[in-house]
Amino acid sequence: MKKILALVLALALMVPAFAMAEDIIKIGVFEPSSGDNGAGGKQEVLGVEYAHSLKPTVNIDGKEYTVQLVNVDNQSDSSKAVTAAQELVSAGVSVVLGSYGSGASMAGGDVFASAEVPAIGLSCTNPSVTTLCDYYWRICFLDPFQGSVMANYANSLGAKKAYVLTMLGEDYGNGLGHYFSDAFKALGGEVVAETFPEGTSDFTAYINNAVNAGADCVFAPCATTYASLIIDQAASLNVPFPLLAGDTWESSVILEAAKGKNIKVYVSTFFDENDDGAAAAEFVTGFKAWLNANADKKTNNGGNDIVAAVSALGFDGYNVALAAIEAAGSADPKAIAEALPALVYENAVTGAISFDEIGDAVKDMAYVKYANTETGAFDFVKTQSVAGL
Repeated sequence: MKKILALVLALALMVPAFAMAEDIIKIGVFEPSSGDNGAGGKQEVLGVEYAHSLKPTVNIDGKEYTVQLVNVDNQSDSSKAVTAAQELVSAGVSVVLGSYGSGASMAGGDVFASAEVPAIGLSCTNPSVTTLCDYYWRICFLDPFQGSVMANYANSLGAKKAYVLTMLGEDYGNGLGHYFSDAFKALGGEVVAETFPEGTSDFTAYINNAVNAGADCVFAPCATTYASLIIDQAASLNVPFPLLAGDTWESSVILEAAKGKNIKVYVSTFFDENDDGAAAAEFVTGFKAWLNANADKKTNNGGNDIVAAVSALGFDGYNVALAAIEAAGSADPKAIAEALPALVYENAVTGAISFDEIGDAVKDMAYVKYANTETGAFDFVKTQSVAGL
């Protein structure tokens, strides 16, 4: 159960001058625009910015307030994320969105909790993000589910032995690799696991280790910086097995790395731009037009108008933040934190959003996609629910 301190009546009635005196409410955007996760962080921010372009104000008790986005770069680094989080708190934000990268989210969580500022995770999938922080909620599914999805998919491809490669000390990759391994073993498979140090550029030895081990697939949940190198070098070695990964690989960086090569890449993710639901279709159409109208935004998306799942999550996260502010009837962070547990947001493009007692989204659906090396786009393969595992 979230251990949020109840507001006393006096505080509930006070107008928080730090945010509302100038008719401005600040929302923090806690994302990487540099470092290993910079490419994904930029795409997540694009979703937030697009939502803000459609709804730049929020209504509190019949009065419109301008929403100001306060962006910080946590540099894909857990230690630097602490400074970035402190910067947002000092700026007087009412609620925080992010981060792409569970390690940064966990590092920032301590700062947000100390300041009693609620944070809404968009794509940070490590369970510890919420279990270790009472002021963190999230709108995406978790790694135990995602790991099971990809283990089951590997099994459906006929894989009996999996080679799992993760970066040493990296929370997201190590967590997801662990959950994949457990699920794959439960299905009767065998796992060979290795880690690589930060800064690695030559993955030839690791790929050869997978080949020599007789692996039927490689599961390598890591930042796109490393993923592109793994794809390129695996293709150069003409490996016989597919590469599998989680949501971080659902990126234009991956498509560019795989295009034109003899390699198979499968990923699990949160959203498919070909979803024919009304809300999703409207979002995709509008987002593409918005990207194509701004060269800088399109560059941040990888130079194309492919809709990444993290952009959809950024869009939903911003709208959830507005809904929480309106439900609280205040820009006071503690009032927003009190409103979040009971919030239900039905119009999300990634599926209706509500929270369990830990602060995790009540979600049980993932998409499996294939990186089409001819078209340079992701092809939908299947959806996977908890019930189907």
